[in-house]
Amino acid sequence: MARVLLLMPSTSYRASDFLKAGARLGVEVVVGSNHRPILEQFSEGRTLMLHFDRLDESVTKIVEQAARRPLDGIVGVDEETLLLAARASAKLGLPHNSEHAVADSHNKHRLRQVLERTGLKTPWYKLIDAHDDLERLAEELDFPCVLKPLTLSASRGVIRADNPNAFTNAGHRIRKMLENSRFPTQLLVEQFIPGNEVALEGLLANGQLKVLSLFDKPDPLNGPFFEETLYVTPSRLADRTQHAVREECQLAARALGLHSGPVHAELRINNNGPWLIELGARTIGGLCSRSLCFTGQHTLEELVIRQVLGEPEQDYGPAVDASGVMMIPIPTAGRLRAIVGLDKARQVPGITDVVVTIPLGETLVPLPEGARYLGFIFCKAKRAQDVESALRQAHRQLAFVIE
Repeated sequence: MARVLLLMPSTSYRASDFLKAGARLGVEVVVGSNHRPILEQFSEGRTLMLHFDRLDESVTKIVEQAARRPLDGIVGVDEETLLLAARASAKLGLPHNSEHAVADSHNKHRLRQVLERTGLKTPWYKLIDAHDDLERLAEELDFPCVLKPLTLSASRGVIRADNPNAFTNAGHRIRKMLENSRFPTQLLVEQFIPGNEVALEGLLANGQLKVLSLFDKPDPLNGPFFEETLYVTPSRLADRTQHAVREECQLAARALGLHSGPVHAELRINNNGPWLIELGARTIGGLCSRSLCFTGQHTLEELVIRQVLGEPEQDYGPAVDASGVMMIPIPTAGRLRAIVGLDKARQVPGITDVVVTIPLGETLVPLPEGARYLGFIFCKAKRAQDVESALRQAHRQLAFVIE
């Protein structure tokens, strides 16, 4: 039986979906996490307690475990675990992207440098520190611009500034977010790119990108914060535009040196074509992958595990006509006391599930400081426009009692 190590942080939404994928494929799964309560549900010998920020120490533990129970593949389930997965795979001679390529894709400033160096489209950008003289820096910039922490995900700390005062306030706000964290206080400031946004989900094999899904994001993302809501596939963009998106991602992956495994990319599209916002060596975040289903009823997680085990590439197409997901936004800060209308939302035609991911009684923190969604609404239908309509209708059934 093949054996795969799944590296997953305590904050991961993805644990159960990857574990189910391993079970369906008949693969023995070993779980490596930084949180003991997650590991206690698994049998001894199939868990590893790891510190993802101590790479050398964690690689040693993985190699020692593999000496006793050999591994056939390692999957970094979330952004936080990708560097460890790359380094440990290299040590064990398993399929992997280089650690340097993964690091470049993970760091927003290094990604911009790679794109610029290889002649791909990129906005103007500047690396600063949140402790710099923000008032002086604001005098040197063009507006509108966007401030971004280098490594946070899910739009955390990403703020648009339209003038010097807004820039200074945004910088102070992000600095406060980062000062008590382990994350660097460096920020990327870059030109705001107008346009419609899309998300691409794909797999790289021998450097060639296979597009699994292209999501439209029907809600405009113009700031000042960038909370994502609707993802709908298949894309309703013209074929030539979709081809241009695919080519931009292919070129960016090649420039970064990524050659195998999953790819999740975010792009903006305007009259100058597609602009890459980010490209990560991972799958889509949250529970959003549940909106996807492929030929043979395979899930995205199954495709990732099959590939890391070296199984022959197959032509997986979508198993449904159209699908989508809504990440339920947090309307305001406070303590969540009740959610009204869940049954009505689930009864909307086309809705397949409504999942609440924040328990009652917990404190809600909206963007840009927050890192969680209230939950996810899933839909399948004949047409993409029907998916979008159903997701909006289901969300309108929900009311949140927040103290």
